[in-house]
Amino acid sequence: MTKPIYLDYNGTTPHAPEVIEAMRPFLETEFGNPSSSHWYGIRPKQAVEAARRQAASLLGCAEGELIFTSGGTESNNQALKSIGGARFAQGNHIITSQIEHPAILEVCRALTRYGFSITYLPVDGDGLVDPEAVAAAITPKTIMISIMHANNEVGTLQPVAEIAKLAREKGILMHTDAAQSLGKVAARVDELGVDLLSVAGHKIYAPKGVGALYIRRGVAPEIFCHGAGQERGIRAGTENVLGIVGLGAACELAERELEHNAAHMRLMRDRLEEGLAGALTDIRFNGHREKRLPNTASVSFMGLAANRILDEIGLEVAASAGAACHADQVKISHVLEAMGIPEDWAKGTIRFTTGRMTTEAEIDRALDVIVAAVKRLRG
Repeated sequence: MTKPIYLDYNGTTPHAPEVIEAMRPFLETEFGNPSSSHWYGIRPKQAVEAARRQAASLLGCAEGELIFTSGGTESNNQALKSIGGARFAQGNHIITSQIEHPAILEVCRALTRYGFSITYLPVDGDGLVDPEAVAAAITPKTIMISIMHANNEVGTLQPVAEIAKLAREKGILMHTDAAQSLGKVAARVDELGVDLLSVAGHKIYAPKGVGALYIRRGVAPEIFCHGAGQERGIRAGTENVLGIVGLGAACELAERELEHNAAHMRLMRDRLEEGLAGALTDIRFNGHREKRLPNTASVSFMGLAANRILDEIGLEVAASAGAACHADQVKISHVLEAMGIPEDWAKGTIRFTTGRMTTEAEIDRALDVIVAAVKRLRG
């Protein structure tokens, strides 16, 4: 059986061949604990530090400003909880947006049980946060602002650098979740001006279960995981050497091929969008048309249900829904809802995302499948 065409790269990515090769020795022969002082610990320790250099180079930070985690969700948890705890005496107010990933929104909701106050900023119809709204939301008790670099559903890029400048002027820490932007657009901490930045390995062709958190030098978080003192004593636990090596290789690859990969992904996405627009009526594209990731197409099909479309194309094209429809109920994603997308449009929203491995032939085949499915469903 031929596998479906994969157009869900924002969901996860395949392992890059270069990543697999880098990890191979640590799967087959280099099993040592990097904390061990004997011979078997030497190469794993060197590999962890080499990966740290690779990740730091991609982000434009010092090696000592990076700690490895189990993924983007942990990085977000650590950023908000450890900084929130460390700065609680200074204030209890955090600003975020209504369209963040659940790995931010659920953490914020949990923090309210411990005395924190959260402001959830609205977005406009393109999914953009207004920096003026951020400025207006700041209070004397504000200790952190967390705004994602790029939205995972519609691809809109936020004005993080502008918001970070506001935060810095007020002595407020700025965090951004860059899980979706790394490897697709530049995400250097010196250019963004952020104090904390979250990385998810499986979004950039590295394994699942590994990520990183950038913490600017001078920022003092609470210890997140107590133990033997790994990762600067902030996150104890024997390092996931295999995953960390894979993340490092993926970061090096992302930095080296950023412009090439971004151009390729954009070409594939535009080919898909142009093909859909030319073959179908009553469709719309969500998110900012310019300020967006090069690989993301959020497409709404008027009058149709996303799950019906996915059922029709599922054996031939893999994509994800922006709404879940069950019986007489439609659950629209919080992102589309915050953007004010009308329900008749939102309930038929599919996210197609391209990657470094997507080909023109795959896009053309996917177009045939999607267009035929939509026409069948519309009768």
